[in-house]
Amino acid sequence: MSTSLKITSALISVFDKEGLAPIVQELNKKGVTLYSTGGTEKFIRDLGIDVVAVEDITSYPSILGGRVKTLHPKVFGGILNRQNNPSDQEELAQFEIPQLDLVIVDLYPFEKTVASGAGEQDIIEKIDIGGISLIRAAAKNFADVLCVSDKNDYKEVLDLLIATNGAPNREDRKRFATKAFQISSHYDSAIFNYFNVDTKASTTLKLSQQEAKTLRYGENPHQEGTFYGPLSDLLKQVHGKEVSYNNLLDIDAAVNLMLEFYDSDPTFAILKHNNACGFASRATLAQAYEDALAGDPVSAFGGVLIANREIDLATAYFSNLYPSIGFTL
Repeated sequence: MSTSLKITSALISVFDKEGLAPIVQELNKKGVTLYSTGGTEKFIRDLGIDVVAVEDITSYPSILGGRVKTLHPKVFGGILNRQNNPSDQEELAQFEIPQLDLVIVDLYPFEKTVASGAGEQDIIEKIDIGGISLIRAAAKNFADVLCVSDKNDYKEVLDLLIATNGAPNREDRKRFATKAFQISSHYDSAIFNYFNVDTKASTTLKLSQQEAKTLRYGENPHQEGTFYGPLSDLLKQVHGKEVSYNNLLDIDAAVNLMLEFYDSDPTFAILKHNNACGFASRATLAQAYEDALAGDPVSAFGGVLIANREIDLATAYFSNLYPSIGFTL
């Protein structure tokens, strides 16, 4: 039995509409019925494409200043129904609920609003309720629904619609559901951490990192390794190969050692297998490098070098020790 399902209807309701138009146009070309709300509905109409307002299905307008738009059984019934369940399909017909095969929804920019220094009320209003509910519902029912929750995936979605003639398979739908739950989990973690800073009501630690860097290898060459977080925001690599897990251990040891001298003269640390084989603070970076290297020039070959002054000369100094890996703080 084929796991592909033809998309015949789509609910589209997004905060950020950048990159959305090609998908809407492709869906329209394939005869997909479009449902939408508010600004997204206007966006679709401005493209010259017919769209059904969600309030025409629910018989309720957007209320409470936009806080409630899609929270209705006729919307969630259309998403959560099981197409192979006769009872579900009978209830869709009984209550005149439209089937929804595709859900394209993003979330209010909560983290950006917090980072902007906005006031508490503005931040509270950026806690998405309808959007997060739609994403979770569509992702839960990936067996029958394709859930798109990130605008960065629009190009991939468009290519998928074209390649499958609008009928993605179960594996594709599950892959997008996985992404959706990652997004919802990250979003909720950000909200919890915002509240928890002030109240300290919980000793729970919640971390969510969406940026990751694949390392050259893990603890051993046959193992994989990944660094989670913005490594480039912490250190600037000016020379050498991609880092491995062991290199990161050396970097961590070097940085912790150099923190004790960070306010002093330019400092150079050379680490090999978590051991400092060279270290010096001098009036110039060149002198610090030369004296640190003199401590153990043999172990420095293939080691990790860290300087606490980011200046152009550092590149030349690091390059002298190829294939060592050089970073500046």
